[in-house]
Amino acid sequence: MPASWPALRDLPLGAKFGVACLVLVLIGGLIASGTHVLWHYQNRDERPGLTLDDFTGAYSGVERIAPLIVALERGHPPELPEADRETLLAWLRGDRVSEDFDSLDLGDDAPAEIIAAHCLRCHARQASEGDGIGRTIPLEFWSDVQRVAFSRQIQRTPAGVLVASTHAHALSLATMAFVVGALALMTTWPRRLVAWGVGLMGLALLADMGGWWLARLSPAFVPMIVAAGSAYSGLTGLLLLGVLGELLKPPRPTQAGR
Repeated sequence: MPASWPALRDLPLGAKFGVACLVLVLIGGLIASGTHVLWHYQNRDERPGLTLDDFTGAYSGVERIAPLIVALERGHPPELPEADRETLLAWLRGDRVSEDFDSLDLGDDAPAEIIAAHCLRCHARQASEGDGIGRTIPLEFWSDVQRVAFSRQIQRTPAGVLVASTHAHALSLATMAFVVGALALMTTWPRRLVAWGVGLMGLALLADMGGWWLARLSPAFVPMIVAAGSAYSGLTGLLLLGVLGELLKPPRPTQAGR
């Protein structure tokens, strides 16, 4: 970097301290933003943790048929009597899936009884048949069955809400990226490295926010949102850390006499 280029390391001590405080606030904001994403999107698909389906549901909408329904409809297990198959399908498509699982009133027609009679020889944890499927998809208890018994439908975010969110985030995030990029370019770190970091940060933000709307056309764009959003946050954080490192450097030697 030419000595004439303004560098943060050359600022007076008070200015350095102020800029460092503001950078720490921005880093804290990034951490809070990541926490908000986790809390806001997780469990939309009724499964613990943050999954791709959570994001797909928010931006594109999700309809997932219960795995147990899919298996029964494709004829699995083949030896299951058709009457029992229809009983299980009617139960899974009804609105009393939890209540009727082991209902005493249903007797031998209770889903728990049918599953025990026809499924557990493969889907028990210690089953000797099924090539170990019982360890990955056990069906011994209700806590096992409920993981594969429910269909999920998540409505995507309404267009009006997405417009409002785009309005708020496009202006604020782009402004923050501009400030972070300007600060990073005022460091004495390798200029080409910093320039690429700033360029990729801007591209990631464009891809992230553009993906919000493209995902309404196809869920194939949802992974782009996740990847671009993560890249934007990561690059912004790295550039901010670089700015902090610059503020810790001593001022450059004066260029008097040149």
